[in-house]
Amino acid sequence: MEKINAIITGVGGYVPDYVLSNEELARMVDTSDEWITTRVGIKERRILTEEGLGTSYMARKAAKQLIQKTGVDPDSIDALIVTTTTPDYKFPSTASIVLGKLGLNNAFAFDFEAACCGFLYSLDVAASMIQSGRYKKIIVIGADKMSSLVDYTDRATCVLFGDGAGAVLLEATTEENIGVQNSFLRTDGKGLPFLHMKAGGSVCPPSHFTVDHRLHYLYQEGRTVFRYAVTDMSKDILEVMKNNNLTNSDVDWIVPHEANLRIIEAVAKHANLAIDKVVINIDHYGNTSAATIPLALWDNEANMKKGDNVIFTAFGAGFVHGASFYKWAYDGASAVAKK
Repeated sequence: MEKINAIITGVGGYVPDYVLSNEELARMVDTSDEWITTRVGIKERRILTEEGLGTSYMARKAAKQLIQKTGVDPDSIDALIVTTTTPDYKFPSTASIVLGKLGLNNAFAFDFEAACCGFLYSLDVAASMIQSGRYKKIIVIGADKMSSLVDYTDRATCVLFGDGAGAVLLEATTEENIGVQNSFLRTDGKGLPFLHMKAGGSVCPPSHFTVDHRLHYLYQEGRTVFRYAVTDMSKDILEVMKNNNLTNSDVDWIVPHEANLRIIEAVAKHANLAIDKVVINIDHYGNTSAATIPLALWDNEANMKKGDNVIFTAFGAGFVHGASFYKWAYDGASAVAKK
């Protein structure tokens, strides 16, 4: 019996029109373009400003572009996964809203939460579903409206985050030596004090007190998160390389979670990989959490060639982290030409 594997056959993306520049942020908090660029490498980020629109809107836009670009029959989609930290509602799932808007009549949908590692983890889950032989086509979307969690009076965090969504179509194949190869995924579990939102969950439900005391915003202890992110992501890359007998020259692309340019540079240095092999777009999108990796693929798709050795890596709240080895399955330049 032929072995079934999972391959990415297309990438879609969406970012809002509104550009929040460093200059505009400098008029909101005590910061400057130089301060932001020097510390995190971000020049601008996209913000979803339209009232009444949330994560599902961006996820739907990315998935719709993906469907149009690949020409896949919507009725052939078996499942849709949305990974997000900023769902439209506590329930129903954001994925169910996206599925309904897209009219996927033969699919089921669910949300997956692993903070900034969400896309990395969801891709592995979806690949396993396909490798089981039970499903043939799955859409995986990473989407976050991080502006909904950001305190724009806190210069340490408000400069980091933007909004956006990226989507991939994962399909079954029996062709050898392409697609998802393997992953190294781990959870530290010690990250709660250093990166969280204090209120809004079952431990501390919303109340006048939590709103008045501004407890519904993202909190981060930057130095600790930086240290763990660099250590874990670089170790995870090296572990995946070792497990697959890859040398530095064998790796064509590193696609990291775009959290902070200094983190990305430090990870590349610790893993002894050339920075020109690393896909970087944080300068114009900021940190879009679960959307960073698929948006990086979307931006870099034209440069990807069939057979390229790609390593995905990410780190997120809860100190979830990991890396995956993937062999690219199609000529990206040809796909981009169809946009």
